[in-house]
Amino acid sequence: MKTDQISFHPQPFPTNAKFSVLIPSWNNLPYLKLCIESILKNSRFNHEIIIHLNDGSDGSKEWVRKQGFSYSHSSGNVGVCYAFNAAASLAHSDFLLLIDDDNYVLPDWDYHLYREIEKIGHRYFAVSGTKIEPRKTFNPCVIAPQDFGSGPDNFREEKLLGKYKTFEFADWNGSSWYPLLVHQKMWALVGGLSTEFTPGIYSDPDFMMKFWQAGVRYFKGVSASRSYHFISKSVRRIKKNNGRKQFLKKWSISNSTFRKYYLRMGTSFKGELSEPEATPAFRIRLLRDKLKLLFA
Repeated sequence: MKTDQISFHPQPFPTNAKFSVLIPSWNNLPYLKLCIESILKNSRFNHEIIIHLNDGSDGSKEWVRKQGFSYSHSSGNVGVCYAFNAAASLAHSDFLLLIDDDNYVLPDWDYHLYREIEKIGHRYFAVSGTKIEPRKTFNPCVIAPQDFGSGPDNFREEKLLGKYKTFEFADWNGSSWYPLLVHQKMWALVGGLSTEFTPGIYSDPDFMMKFWQAGVRYFKGVSASRSYHFISKSVRRIKKNNGRKQFLKKWSISNSTFRKYYLRMGTSFKGELSEPEATPAFRIRLLRDKLKLLFA
């Protein structure tokens, strides 16, 4: 991909914006509209909304331009790494909020995230909202199964708005899932998302590993900040990169080891994380990863 395929279209931005909300979208206009509608309707604060449009031939480009949002555009699908990086280059807030276009944010989602980072008092953090999903997956960090629809056409919005607060779920370790809030200086420090993971599989744990290497130990999922996720509507259309192998070769440990022993993904949040304990199980896992690396 040539970088000159991406064009940039900045627009006036709200000077009181708390977050710069970055949204990549690939010919997904009904979901994009619903996502942005939820941000405008359900936020406590004003935010700067910035979109990267992959292709945009479904009317997305015309719609975004008409709404007056800042956006970047590529003639084809360049993947989420280039998309988020391009959108971030147009941001003005101190805080970047990364979110997929198949999310519907719920009331006060932003208030709970902002209150969290105010308590932290420094920029060495990665803080996620908590997703509600219609079906159970491998992800221990979501509230599921709670089915309120598979897309905009059958989305049961009013029912969701009446029930989303009733689901008991604790704050959790291992923030890396979107919606993801980071400080723009930390984004710049680690260089954003790594484009060698294009179109994007395993780019999020790689991003968090770069944060870990930079000294971040505060990886929190905030239960009170909730969104409804229709689940990976764009991922199904891409030719996936072998992110699992790329992560292993880049960091010399597997993603599963990083998630379990470093981020403690999905366990109850107790505060800043520490280095993994050198338990027999951890040492065996590292040996297994070394053997995997030999055959990668």
